[in-house]
Amino acid sequence: MDCIHEGVECPDVYIVERLFSSSLVVVVSLSMPRRMNVYHFKKGTEICNYSYSNNILSVRLNRQRLVVCLEESIYIHNIKDMKLLKTLLNTPSNPSGLCALSVNHSNSYLAYPGNPTIGEIIVYDANNLSAVTLIQAHDSPLAALTFNASGTKLASASEKGTVIRVFTIPEGQKLFEFRRGMKRYVSISSLSFSADAQFLCASSNTETVHIFKLEQHSPSREEESPTWSAYVGKMFTAASTYLPTQVSDMMHQDRAFATVRLNMFGLKNICALTTIQKLPRLLVASSDGHLYIYNVDPQDGGECVLVQKHRLFEGDEEPAEQREEEKPEDAVSQTSNQSYAATVALPSTPPSSTTLMGYSEDGGAQKGEVIPEHEFAEGPVCLDDENEFPPVGNQSN
Repeated sequence: MDCIHEGVECPDVYIVERLFSSSLVVVVSLSMPRRMNVYHFKKGTEICNYSYSNNILSVRLNRQRLVVCLEESIYIHNIKDMKLLKTLLNTPSNPSGLCALSVNHSNSYLAYPGNPTIGEIIVYDANNLSAVTLIQAHDSPLAALTFNASGTKLASASEKGTVIRVFTIPEGQKLFEFRRGMKRYVSISSLSFSADAQFLCASSNTETVHIFKLEQHSPSREEESPTWSAYVGKMFTAASTYLPTQVSDMMHQDRAFATVRLNMFGLKNICALTTIQKLPRLLVASSDGHLYIYNVDPQDGGECVLVQKHRLFEGDEEPAEQREEEKPEDAVSQTSNQSYAATVALPSTPPSSTTLMGYSEDGGAQKGEVIPEHEFAEGPVCLDDENEFPPVGNQSN
């Protein structure tokens, strides 16, 4: 775990989103909750900023679109020049800023709540700026949404947190239904697909993280090798047709393929499935500043094994004299090359939308794209920070 950046000048950041592995970061701070800043975190150079009519609740981005979600409106920008393409006004009340944007910029599907009282999902095409479908996902209000990497599947959970469903996109047909639990309602804090969309993990305010396997059961295989469990399963399936709908649905819901028992309870956390050193891993980051890394057995599942634990905020213990050298006042004086934190420290000004001029490869400012074209290549992003994203003066359009 190597810290590649620490914004010590601005302690009140509450939203930060990074464009994949690039140095482009979107930041919103508590001191200016209506203003979004896009900046190059390694050089501390602000690229542009936008102000909105109300507090920003969430920001999502891919290589094509940047989406800003307020409680009752959504703003869709072209990320290459930050031009505002569409404003979705009077959207259903969304006090948590819940939304999901497909990381696949060839479709850029956007999902957000379609009703504040029940679990309706609106799927919107952020590339073509048109509505796609409305999914009746849950009886209770939505709590979590996420797309898989290709944007062909959408997972959702409601505020009850007992059932997680997966739908096809753009059709909106239900593919899978997983039961997280029955004994208690929980608050689902995150959902995340694996890169190949074979697994889906869910974390909540409880001590358990669940991993579900997305596989269709083949009845032909059961017929070829009949077992007692297969026979019982068939009897349950047949009996379910005579039972109430709620009971029948419960009998068809799959349980977790693998689980993790955390040594904490009640803390908000987020989870992700990834591959590290060619092995599948589950990452869990908790609000108390720890990152946990678990092994996942892709064949047999079961209880995952903790392999690493990292403390994320060790940088807070730096010597006092070093912190003195990095006071915000020093950064404010450098008006020609201000960091985002320095702009926050400046006296407040009336809300405004500012887009700075773009970058040329030779280091000069030019009118046009805010973000260099190579940031949007299909392959992995590799940055040479000495030559890419040269500093830009504070110039507005």
